[in-house]
Amino acid sequence: MHKILALLSLLLFSSSAWAETLRITVLGDSLVQGYGLPQDQGLVPQLERWLNGNGAEVRLQNAGVSGDTTAGGAERAEWTLSDNPDGLIVLLGGNDLLRGLAPEQARANLALILQEAGTLGIETLLIGMKAPGNYGPEYKTAFDAIYPGLAAEFGAVLHPDAFAGVAAKAGGDPAAAQVYMQDDGIHPNPDGVALNVAALGPAALQLVKTIRQ
Repeated sequence: MHKILALLSLLLFSSSAWAETLRITVLGDSLVQGYGLPQDQGLVPQLERWLNGNGAEVRLQNAGVSGDTTAGGAERAEWTLSDNPDGLIVLLGGNDLLRGLAPEQARANLALILQEAGTLGIETLLIGMKAPGNYGPEYKTAFDAIYPGLAAEFGAVLHPDAFAGVAAKAGGDPAAAQVYMQDDGIHPNPDGVALNVAALGPAALQLVKTIRQ
C-alpha cells in the first residue's frame, strides 16, 4: 500500500512539474525590446502568446535594450541571468552589423553569453542574423557562420535568421519586405513581427522541450 501511494505521489509530482510555467529570458537589442511598437506587439509578447497557444506554458522576460551590441549583451549577461531563469533566448548582432564590427568580435561576445548560461545550467536558443551583401562576401560568410558554429559548440538550439518570416513572405524582394517593416527599414512592424515569430516558434518550442526533458 505504501509503495502504491509513493508511486501515485511521484506521478502527481511529475505531472505538476511538467505543467509548471517556465521562465525564459529574452536577451537582445531593439528587436527584443520592441522598438517603435505597441507594448503588446513586440517580439517578446507575440512569441509568448504563440508559445502558450501551442501548449508551452511559458512566461517570457524582456531583457532587450535598444542599441545594444553583442558586447553590451555580454556585459550584462551575468546580471541578466542572476535570477536563474529556466531558459534563455539570445538575439544580438544587428547593431554589430550596422556598425560593421568585426565578426570575430561578435562571435567572442556571444560565446561569453552562451558560456555564462552553460555555467548556470540554463538551456539556450540562439537566433541568428544575416549580414547584408554590401560588406563584401568574406564579411558575410564570416558573420553568417557565427551562429551555427556557436550553437554547435555550446549545444544551443539554433534559429538561423531573425527575419526568416519576413524573408520567406517577401520572397527575397526588398520592396515586398518593406510592407512588413517600420519606416526606418530596420525594425519590423507588428505584421512583420508576427511573421518572424511564426518562423521562430518551432525552435522556441524545441527549447521548451529541451528544458522540460
